[in-house]
Amino acid sequence: MFGRLTVPQMLFATVLGIAGGIYIYQPIFEQYSRDQKELKEKMKWAQESQEKKS
Repeated sequence: MFGRLTVPQMLFATVLGIAGGIYIYQPIFEQYSRDQKELKEKMKWAQESQEKKS
């Protein structure tokens, strides 16, 4: 079917590959999350300062 690999071996390799990808790209996901929070805070601050001027 898949050559020399059995279905459980293929499933294990797939899970291992997905987990490895998440582990490697985790810092990128965290940086994106931090950037989004900072942007949200800046937008909120800008909106509040604009309301004070009005």
